[in-house]
Amino acid sequence: MLLVVWIVVAVLAVVVLALLGHGLVGALGRLRREVTAFEQELRPVVAQVQAAAVRARDTSSSP
Repeated sequence: MLLVVWIVVAVLAVVVLALLGHGLVGALGRLRREVTAFEQELRPVVAQVQAAAVRARDTSSSP
């Protein structure tokens, strides 16, 4: 009887770990997509800031 209890506990532990792993893999996939989308949205802003920095450097260095 005690062996059956230990088997049930082990099976439940494996099921819980599998569910946690599945959730973690899904969350990592969503995070990867969000980071990619954020980089695509931020790329034009970075280009504008870099261009503004170049213009500021050029205007401040010339007398």
